[in-house]
Amino acid sequence: MDRTFTVDEARALLPSVIEEAAVVIAARADLAELDFARRSGGRSERGGLPEIKGLQARIEDVLSGWSGRGIEVKGIAPVLVDFPAVLDGVSVRLCWIEGESELAWYHRTELGFAGRRRL
Repeated sequence: MDRTFTVDEARALLPSVIEEAAVVIAARADLAELDFARRSGGRSERGGLPEIKGLQARIEDVLSGWSGRGIEVKGIAPVLVDFPAVLDGVSVRLCWIEGESELAWYHRTELGFAGRRRL
């Protein structure tokens, strides 16, 4: 989906993105624990292969939901998403990374995260 967001539209979506990111973050932590237990030959109170598959499905569900709304997923460790936008006639990405409480940054599309600037 090729969607362009205004700053206001992206900011309006951010509370749901943060809520959904919490699901990804919790599932990511559980997966790390389960993976460690499997690699070390131990057991985890979190379960086994069925729980791993369930957690992977939960993460994929959130990510595909974001993509379906036009939000670009750049990473899940940490969670990093971009909202395609145009500012002053320039293609940019309004970006949010796990831990931020508001949408306050953008970068030119071709510069990526390293080119982040305050809105």
